[in-house]
Amino acid sequence: MANEIILNSKQFELTINRLCYQLIENHSDFSKSAIIGLQPRGIYLANRLQSVIQARTGITVQTGGLDITFFRDDFRRTDRPLIPSATNMDFTVEGKKVVLVDDVLYTGRTVRAGLDATMTFGRPSGIELMALIDRRFSRNLPIEPNYVGKSVDTIEAERVTVSWNEIDGKDEVTLHTTNE
Repeated sequence: MANEIILNSKQFELTINRLCYQLIENHSDFSKSAIIGLQPRGIYLANRLQSVIQARTGITVQTGGLDITFFRDDFRRTDRPLIPSATNMDFTVEGKKVVLVDDVLYTGRTVRAGLDATMTFGRPSGIELMALIDRRFSRNLPIEPNYVGKSVDTIEAERVTVSWNEIDGKDEVTLHTTNE
């Protein structure tokens, strides 16, 4: 298996900063906005966005983590027991502009489940989508992000891995290719 680094640590940091500035430009004071990270790994992006926005503006953005396990269209198609992640939402999204965030956008199925799960917390005024990595040309559903850290053209045999300093000890995005 060959590995290619898509974003090194410095590029990773610059990309997150750019995404934060885009959010600041579009949401200004964030009083009617919320950032929701999709479990399991979108929460790291959501928390990082919140930290950077707070450091740059002094504004604390409402941020939560949303488990979508039982909203997935394939959750009954597995023989192994499902272990849901925690949902950490101490606010409603009623009337708010929600930014759903995930580390990698691939088929769109996780985002579709995230949209359904978000609606259990109220009716937002709007929902935007942010992906750190957009695996273009591999969608099963007509879902496109509003904010993209980096677009990557991949084939089905390739896998994108986002490593987070918080759990993996480094910030890095890697493309893994199986040599067949």
